Amino acid sequence: MFTKLKSSSISSLFLLMYSIMIFPVTMKFLMSQDSMLLEWTIFQVSSCVMTFIFIIDSISLSFSNVVCLISGCVMMFSSSYMSHDPFLKRFTWLVMLFVLSMNLLVFIPSLPALLLGWDGLGIVSFALVIYYQNMKSLGAGMITVLANRIGDVMILISIGLLVLQGHWGITLMWDFYLSSWVALTLTIAAMTKSAQIPFSSWLPAAMAAPTPVSALVHSSTLVTAGVFLLIRFYPFLDTIPGFKATLLFISVLTLLMAGIGANYENDLKKIIALSTLSQLGVMMMSLGMGMQHLALFHLYTHALFKALLFLCAGTIIHNSLNTQDIRHMGLISQQAPLTVACMNIANLSLCGAPFLSGFYSKDLILELSLVSPTSFLMIMLIFLATGMTAAYSFRLSFCSLWSYMKNSPLHSKQEADPYINWATTILASAAIVAGFFMQGVFITFSPIPFVMPSMLKLLTIFVYSFWAIHVL
Repeated sequence: MFTKLKSSSISSLFLLMYSIMIFPVTMKFLMSQDSMLLEWTIFQVSSCVMTFIFIIDSISLSFSNVVCLISGCVMMFSSSYMSHDPFLKRFTWLVMLFVLSMNLLVFIPSLPALLLGWDGLGIVSFALVIYYQNMKSLGAGMITVLANRIGDVMILISIGLLVLQGHWGITLMWDFYLSSWVALTLTIAAMTKSAQIPFSSWLPAAMAAPTPVSALVHSSTLVTAGVFLLIRFYPFLDTIPGFKATLLFISVLTLLMAGIGANYENDLKKIIALSTLSQLGVMMMSLGMGMQHLALFHLYTHALFKALLFLCAGTIIHNSLNTQDIRHMGLISQQAPLTVACMNIANLSLCGAPFLSGFYSKDLILELSLVSPTSFLMIMLIFLATGMTAAYSFRLSFCSLWSYMKNSPLHSKQEADPYINWATTILASAAIVAGFFMQGVFITFSPIPFVMPSMLKLLTIFVYSFWAIHVL
């Protein structure tokens, strides 16, 4: 038992220490907006030189910091949640490979080398989705790997097209006669990883994976890789005619579809997965409106409260006789107050409740969408789909936390052990304060004034209230 816990505990300690150590460096680069390229020559044969390049800038450091913080909390959670799993050591190695692939993706500016991290995410995610090796997980794994293979093929095509430029460096790309095709392949690749329409089916299916995997994969790693790719290429993609309009249309459709689906879903983890899909639509929508820094801001805040939401969902499922149907849950608010408090914090942050992390990014995106050159119909669809977030969040909390007991009355519910409590408490603290501390960094990047009339600021609350009354 001790040896099984030891590997995940050491991994958790390593990831959290790494996150703490690079935090001062991250803040320095965020404030100065400097960039640094580190290049190593692997080998040289005559005039052929093989080099390996790392880019260290504010985006790569901050992304790595958030990924390692969440991964450390997930591994701490797994030390207890999966302590009875006979293959815990294999699970730990897979998660660490997943984190390594994500760090390769964010620190490498060369497209062929970036494929190492991109493809690594797809392979390891397939292994994690089929972890339980039953028919449901195997089917979900096939859907996941097929969707990700499409993205890999698009990356390979873009590498082939960029041969005409003579290099594959992301930071040195310029416009040429095949730019539109490169933009198309990169956008499709990002859509497959971030589960945008028509590649959305794999994200709910991937809920067959263990709950800690869902907390990591569907908050800060795999699903955000597509958004990160577009942010990296954004200075180049922004010059392509029709790119932003197409991305905005697809993202709003995804946002609307995910909101409707989550309101009719009864599986707890699939509701949270559809909410992830909805927030990915918000990030893509921000990119479609030219607000790439706000998309990155929302990516970070969303990663924190969504990981917290998945971890709390795992505890609730464990306390509900391992059922994931919210119609069979209830009466957990008195027996497990810490879990309920953390889940309420995550849900309120997801809804954009004032002064939580989600409020600072989501509210600002909605405010700036009102002054963006977008059609009135598109704006109304955005606010309608965003209002659905409050609807399914209230429904989720009411059915799983506050309603009367619908499962066995003899089954007592209780708080989890210290490993789980520490993991959820760390993420809950981050979900409360992270948005406030990050707003000073990300708001200064936007050239559009963000001080707006009070009635426009209250519009989001009015939409939330309408949907909440409709549900309750």
